[in-house]
Amino acid sequence: MNIKEIFILSFDALKERKTKSILTIIMVMVGSSLMVAVGGISAGFGGFFNNQLSNLAANIIFINPAQVQQGGGGPVVGPPPTPKITLNAAVENRLKSLPFVVEVIPSYQAQVILEAQGDSKEYQVFSMDPQKLTVLSPTIEFVEGSSVQQNDPSAIIISNELANPPGEPAPFLKLFQTVKATYTFVDPTTGKREQESKSFVVRGIIKQTGNPNIDNSAVIDTEIGNALFHKSGKFDSLIVVARSGIYVDAIEQEIRKLYGNDIGITTVKAIIKTVQEFTGGISAFLLSIAIVSLVVGAVGIITTLYTSVIERTREIGTMKAIGAKGRHILALFLTEALMIGIFGATCGILGGIVGAYVLSAGFGGGNDGGSSNSQIAPIFLVVDMTRVWLISTALSLLAGLFPALKASRLLPIVALKRE
Repeated sequence: MNIKEIFILSFDALKERKTKSILTIIMVMVGSSLMVAVGGISAGFGGFFNNQLSNLAANIIFINPAQVQQGGGGPVVGPPPTPKITLNAAVENRLKSLPFVVEVIPSYQAQVILEAQGDSKEYQVFSMDPQKLTVLSPTIEFVEGSSVQQNDPSAIIISNELANPPGEPAPFLKLFQTVKATYTFVDPTTGKREQESKSFVVRGIIKQTGNPNIDNSAVIDTEIGNALFHKSGKFDSLIVVARSGIYVDAIEQEIRKLYGNDIGITTVKAIIKTVQEFTGGISAFLLSIAIVSLVVGAVGIITTLYTSVIERTREIGTMKAIGAKGRHILALFLTEALMIGIFGATCGILGGIVGAYVLSAGFGGGNDGGSSNSQIAPIFLVVDMTRVWLISTALSLLAGLFPALKASRLLPIVALKRE
């Protein structure tokens, strides 16, 4: 019995048990496709976030006031938690005096209702010196307009996503258009809800930068935000600019010496680490599901081929009686397992690629005019797909070994007596 005959007999055997063969192939296919899809989406996420975070300046440190915990961790009723330390001009000046600190940029932020042309949207407004936007994102570009001068009371810079909301037929805001901003707050003396409004003129529309403080916000001048949001000089955050990225850790240690845990510190390095841990955890979870699916597929191969051995006992006896050796029978059943593995792995890889693209379509999509959204496209490496194909095929071959050995060791006289 030559190799060609073994392949023909194996293929015919799979066709005779079409339903079982297809179900077993599907089991292998599911495991393979999950592994490919998980790998592609994980690589795509990694590439997307690396691209976004690369737009953040590596030499900046975000300072936020730590909050006093109330009520034992339960829901907080009434006023918001009190900051442990108030970020004000005194803290700003103290941070400026630290070694390797180039400057400290104060900022305010608040949720504001923006109204224009009879339409309104709730949006975050980020208040800082607009000339310092390039400090946060060195690669900042404007779709239209440009940055504005400090202390311009009427200027507002908006993200392209705010100007052209995804899924909406018409722009919400255009360059040089007037927009009314309304901020709702609780008056600390009366306890009543009050509103403060101010009109601005759109002076610039920004492309996506990778910095959420810019991409998801409108930007106004620092002092204007202080007045509009009734902050009384109490900053929501301070942006510490180091001489270069290599000094960030040293500056962070100095800030900790001054304020301990009474102040919140976030660095680009910490953001990257958090993103990597998150994507790594998701990938590990999905990969474990894929491995379980492959193991289930292997069990399916064992079951299918073992059943086939029982059903074909007389056939095996006849083949041995006319001269087939044990190694021929072994090769016959291993080839069936190999075919199942090859079909399942190949279809699984193709299905995984298609599935990854379908899933990634839900994570983002472009819009026109210098879109602020970027689609998270999966990334597939030939070496990774080859590895999946080899693992799936090898596991299928290994799963077929036990039934194949059992078939090859059947004695002709015993096999022929089996009904």
